[in-house]
Amino acid sequence: MLLIRVVKELIYVAVSVTNGCEYCIKSHSLAAKKKGATDEMLNEMIAVVGMANETNRLVEGYQVEIDENFK
Repeated sequence: MLLIRVVKELIYVAVSVTNGCEYCIKSHSLAAKKKGATDEMLNEMIAVVGMANETNRLVEGYQVEIDENFK
């Protein structure tokens, strides 16, 4: 197992936030806390997910070309 269990739960929370699944957010947040995540970690992760989703939508909406450095 390359990803530690708490990281897997945080990924589940991130996907659940993106999909708007309140049940999944609650259950995986609790599981993440039981595996060592703190409220601060969850809050920061949710903020990063929000920023990533917003940035993705803007880039897609404005049809931004892929930078040559990323190819």
